[in-house]
This record gives sequence, structure tokens and C-alpha cells, in this order.
Amino acid sequence: MELKIVVNDVKHGKSYAKTLPDNMDFVGKKIGEKIDGGMLELRGYEFEITGGSDKAGFPMRRDNDGVGRRRPLVTSGVGVRGLKKGQKARKLVAGNTATMDIVQLNFKAVSYGKESLAKLFGKEEAAESKKENKDAED
Repeated sequence: MELKIVVNDVKHGKSYAKTLPDNMDFVGKKIGEKIDGGMLELRGYEFEITGGSDKAGFPMRRDNDGVGRRRPLVTSGVGVRGLKKGQKARKLVAGNTATMDIVQLNFKAVSYGKESLAKLFGKEEAAESKKENKDAED
């Protein structure tokens, strides 16, 4: 099963998406773990897992230990919307450990390599060509 990854560039406040052919490299990894950028085909970088979602769209939650879905009693945080102050609810969320059922993982850059993330994801050239086209029109 393919895996969608979303990488957040903390320095520039941008996020980049990419699809990997499989998620076998990430099975057993937990939210908060640091991984080498080589696993994401981004050499020279180090990333931290910040979350994700499973095949049914339920978000991974850091305080939900394990691999399965659970219904913890929550007041705020990931997977919770629309509660009034002091109100609690049971919400179905995925565990904090990646399995084969995880289809999206979110990362943030912890240490940076020589090339920018925009260039590695092919977004820098696209931005430059848009700018050149706009300049040519003016």
C-alpha cells in the first residue's frame, strides 16, 4: 500500500507532499521519533514524526499508545472539534504507532541539508517559472 507523506518546513512555514510506493520502512515507528531523511529520499535531513491518519481517515493521537483504534475520553487535541468548555467526549482515534493501515504520515524538519526542501520536492522551479511568466506579462 502506498504512503502519502507531508513534510513541514519549519523555517519557511511551508509543507510539501509526496507519495512513497510502500510504508514498510515506517511500521513500528511512533509519533515523536526522529528518522533519517534517507528514508524519505531526502538526504542530509532529519525529520520528526508529528502525526498521520489511517486508511479510514482517523487521526493518529500521541497519547493513544499502541497500534489499534480506541475511543478515549478527550477534551481537546487531535481528533476533537466542537466541544464546549468543560465538555468531554469519546472520540475514535488511531494509535501512536505506524502500521500497514496508516496511509499518511506527517513530518517536521529537525535538521536541514544543503539543498532546500522546495528544490528537493520540485517546487522551487515551478515558483520561479510562474514568476518569470508574470514578469513577461507585465
